[in-house]
Amino acid sequence: MLLDFPTNEQYGLASQLRRAVVSIPSNIAEGCGRETNRELYHFLNVASGSLAEVETQVYIAYTLGYIEDLGEIDEKMESVQKLLAGFRKHIKTQIESKNQIVEEV
Repeated sequence: MLLDFPTNEQYGLASQLRRAVVSIPSNIAEGCGRETNRELYHFLNVASGSLAEVETQVYIAYTLGYIEDLGEIDEKMESVQKLLAGFRKHIKTQIESKNQIVEEV
């Protein structure tokens, strides 16, 4: 996997991608530190949105020629997406079992 961002992208796409990547585990951690599963579920949704942002930025970087091969990156993003979706589903089930209705965002 080669990420070859030009110098002029240091504060542009590369920086945005870095922030979005860091946002995923940060939101999961923040949600786990909250008092309720409802709050955790909210932060898992935010993390999921950050992952969608990462996917978009990776495809933009690929289109611009900053990434040579999407294979390994795609596999990792898909793995994170599956883990996150499973965690969200588990927490949603716990919330619903306590009659705390969750509306999808």
